Amino acid sequence: MPLHDSTEARLAWLAELREEALHAAGEQAIAKQRARGKLLARERIERLLDPGSFVELDRFVRHREVEFGMREKRPWGDAVVTGYGTVLGRKVFVFSQDFTVFGGSLSEVFAEKVCKLMDMAVKYGCPVIGINDSGGARIQEGVVSLAGYAEIFWRNVQASGVVPQLSLIMGPCAGGAVYSPAITDFTLMVEGTSYMFITGPDVVKTVTGEDVSFEELGGASTHAEKSGVAHFTAPDEDACLEDARYLLSFLPQNNLESPPWAAPTDPVDREDASLDTLIPDAPNKPYDMKQVIARVVDDGSFLEVQPRYAENIVCGFARLGGHSVGVVGNNPAALAGVLDIDASVKAARFVRTCDAFNVPLLTFVDVPGFLPGTAQEWGGIIRHGAKLLYAYAEATVPKLTVITRKAYGGAYDVMSSKHIRADFNVAWPTAEVAVMGPDGAVNIVFRNELAAAADPEARRAELIAEYKERFANPYSAAERGYVDDVIEPRRTRPVLISALETALSKREPSPKRKHGNIPL
Repeated sequence: MPLHDSTEARLAWLAELREEALHAAGEQAIAKQRARGKLLARERIERLLDPGSFVELDRFVRHREVEFGMREKRPWGDAVVTGYGTVLGRKVFVFSQDFTVFGGSLSEVFAEKVCKLMDMAVKYGCPVIGINDSGGARIQEGVVSLAGYAEIFWRNVQASGVVPQLSLIMGPCAGGAVYSPAITDFTLMVEGTSYMFITGPDVVKTVTGEDVSFEELGGASTHAEKSGVAHFTAPDEDACLEDARYLLSFLPQNNLESPPWAAPTDPVDREDASLDTLIPDAPNKPYDMKQVIARVVDDGSFLEVQPRYAENIVCGFARLGGHSVGVVGNNPAALAGVLDIDASVKAARFVRTCDAFNVPLLTFVDVPGFLPGTAQEWGGIIRHGAKLLYAYAEATVPKLTVITRKAYGGAYDVMSSKHIRADFNVAWPTAEVAVMGPDGAVNIVFRNELAAAADPEARRAELIAEYKERFANPYSAAERGYVDDVIEPRRTRPVLISALETALSKREPSPKRKHGNIPL
């Protein structure tokens, strides 16, 4: 445009370019996106953020590739929309990959836009939300696009534990592209329209002979139930975006701030008499730990993380007296609440995420031990179980622990015990803190006596009764100060809120080191 043109003409030109940027995609590409039941890139941002808060950045960026006929196809903004806005009134940075432009493929300038956004988010201490819907690296740009991915990965690592990072998978995310979401704190997927995998079904069939669909290989259900890659799944995009907003309500802006407090409508001194009878009298009878959590936290509201993966341990966010807390609990309703490889890794990651972002930890313990068997031992339960132990021992946020029933062996130590520096540990009268259960203990300790007894079964019953009276209770641990108090279950909520508000001023000096060496 000639420089001597009037200001009015320049403004008109600006308006025209903005309109072109808003409609960079062709009608056919947009129609295909809608036919798949998917929103457009900007629509997703608008529904994620508070109304009218989005400020777009780099809308006039264009790719620089000239080969393969690309010189004639240079849409404004390329294949990603970036900018910032607010969620629940708090500033966030967001990028949304645009599948209607070059299939959302990543180019050099695409990566530059995302990297610029991430740098700003870290500098200003704001969460980063990435909406993924891309065909992968832009083949026409070759190794330049691969370099762009690596630049994003590097920033994901630098931002890790500094600002919350959320990945919303709303379409394909394949090949190297999956590693950015994998590094981020939470991955959310949409059922039926999103998938993640390293290699697609065609390559899998060629290399291994397995015949598998996109959904079976890397769909939302697969990653929610089998791999544990997905922390949340939603039936549609609107629900996924709403889940992201709700999740952010429990997290601080960055690692130097506390999570947002919300004035509770649930009385802080509320007791719940149903907790007194919730634990079955029979020690092997299951119950659902989620019912305990719901009766204790504010308004019974609990945002469970990875609810369909490793169900023998429960992780999620709730509020206690208006304070955001991360809740971990063994669940006797699944595998008797034992710790296995998947449960250990799931909980360890969650504990470390909470600790990184100053979210206090509340742990409910009912654990009979670690799952025995060759599959677990050969699969590395020693190493994986140590991850959870490491995570709890490393955490410096306030740590509150409630022992509801079984707390046996090394699993008792691992589950936020006083010995790995939990701050407040209480037990219910139904708690059993011991090396192992009464039956197993009697069989080992009194092996010779039982072998010589005239009536081994009768003598075993007597010894088990004696062992239960002495050890199958919380008082031997309370005698030594390993639990701070034995409380009526109904009083759990007010006791925990009092403890939490006391521990919020906690300061835990750490030894000087580059970083610890968690047993990955």
